Amino acid sequence: MSADKVTLSIDDHVAVVETHSPPANFLNRDVLAAIADAGEEAQSAGARAIVLCAEGRHFCAGLNLSDRSGQVDPRDAAAAVYHQGMRIFALELPVIAAVQGTALGGGLGLACAADFRVASPETRFEANFARVGFHHGFALSVSLPRIVGNQHAAFMLYSGAEVRGEQAHRIGLADRLVAHGDIRDQAIDLAQEIAARAPLAVKSMRRTLRQDLITQLDKVLEHELDEQAQLWRTEDCAIGIQSARERQVPTFVGR
Repeated sequence: MSADKVTLSIDDHVAVVETHSPPANFLNRDVLAAIADAGEEAQSAGARAIVLCAEGRHFCAGLNLSDRSGQVDPRDAAAAVYHQGMRIFALELPVIAAVQGTALGGGLGLACAADFRVASPETRFEANFARVGFHHGFALSVSLPRIVGNQHAAFMLYSGAEVRGEQAHRIGLADRLVAHGDIRDQAIDLAQEIAARAPLAVKSMRRTLRQDLITQLDKVLEHELDEQAQLWRTEDCAIGIQSARERQVPTFVGR
């Protein structure tokens, strides 16, 4: 585990897995691998539920679009990131994401890998992919519609619009809506409630409820990566990424 970026603590059968790259808590392969490693370690140590949280202002701002130097094959790089993310989906224990600030792009994917999400009215969920000109990843093709339904998922993906906490709660993206300062405590309370139940039964129920999700992940992820690889080479993608770096509104040309 990358101890400086991801930490694990366990108290009374509840594991807290925390990322430490504030303020944005960007994703990369090593961070996701460390989260998955921590989750697997928590399972081996007898935890019954996991709280996934982040230090600082934001839960996760996705991939760092400013960090692309020396990248030869974007598809291979994205595959390395997302395949580590699939390990988080495959964890045996229920996962509760404590989502403060922004869950953006891949950060939304990480939040949707969890079973439940606790947020505040100030929390922002954003599928920003269309705003930067490329296809979504992290198996959001499966996970997002599963949580919010096809119509809400389609709008989030096509528009790239932010979904604030109250709306997220209405559409089922946030399971509990609490005051900003209470997000982590309430996520731990939810984890404790689950951890107090019969652990073998909970694991068994979770396998049943998520078995179709797990079987779809690899196939949909490969499709997402293929679509990303095609769009990565487009003029619109270059415009979108440059605009995101400069915090400007892009003008897409359809090429």
